[in-house]
Amino acid sequence: MSATAIVKYVRFASLACMAAWSPGLFADDPYPAKPITMIVPFPPGGVADLTGRPTANAMEKILKQKIVVENKAGAGGGIGMAYVAKAKPDGYTLLMALSSISVIPEADRLLERAPMYQLKDLAPVALISADPTILVVRAESPWKTVKDFVDDAKRRPNAITFSSSGVYGTLHVAMEMLAMAAEVKLHHVPYTGAGPAIIALLGGHVDALATGPGTVIQHIKAGKLRALGSWGETRLVSMPDLPTFRELGYDAEFYIWSGLFAPAGTPEPAMAALRNAARQAVNDPQFKQTMAAIETPVSYLDAPEFQKFWDRDAKRLIEVVRRIGKIEEKK
Repeated sequence: MSATAIVKYVRFASLACMAAWSPGLFADDPYPAKPITMIVPFPPGGVADLTGRPTANAMEKILKQKIVVENKAGAGGGIGMAYVAKAKPDGYTLLMALSSISVIPEADRLLERAPMYQLKDLAPVALISADPTILVVRAESPWKTVKDFVDDAKRRPNAITFSSSGVYGTLHVAMEMLAMAAEVKLHHVPYTGAGPAIIALLGGHVDALATGPGTVIQHIKAGKLRALGSWGETRLVSMPDLPTFRELGYDAEFYIWSGLFAPAGTPEPAMAALRNAARQAVNDPQFKQTMAAIETPVSYLDAPEFQKFWDRDAKRLIEVVRRIGKIEEKK
């Protein structure tokens, strides 16, 4: 055998040996092999952000990879949701979405524009939390009760303003449900997320807001905001004195839920790893402590149950959006 042939043989034998002992060299690396990005489609300070960050922190411990939370706001959450829906389905781009995920494609159709994404473009991983929205006003406002608020709105149609996370967004839909049930007209002022919407209320730029309890509980406790009512079926454990709209005679029930999604078509091994990580994350002591601090109850559902929950909720919300009808975005 020539010297050249011997060199080639040694190289081939070395590669064969490496392949035998290092299957990852030529096969796909086990998931996850690099950091993961979790898109929060709203600015910091909202429900999705407050839920997404502790979820990411807890899942990191199980997956042994960094999960980078990135706020990608705009269009009531649509920009971030569409970004994930169109991302490569490899398990490295996730979405922490709110219930408004079901609303945006239908809203796009009402506005006669191509939907930014379709619901089928996203695959549920796990439901993390679910909380009814609450109606809050500034503490110095003249409204002490829901009756005060509704009576004033009837006297002054379109005079009372409310902020939201965007046109047809979660917070907008909740207020429209109440307005329809109470037969009043309110003036909608959309922002890019719950965080800016809360700041607008605190700053006196708007009069009211529907939002998750966790985003405003500290302002209520500090005496800056007053809660008037809840969109829940039953009273909140954290606010037992707060009446629900249903018990006051208004057919208005709405929940802000936070759920983890991946692009449709994500490989099953990655989905299984993500589901397992989410299941363990909700039992992480630090995660529980963080969620308890913002008084947001954990309502975990694994992917199959979450899909059923999402299907039912989406049907209900789409019907509400159709009742609202076509509206133009207010600047």
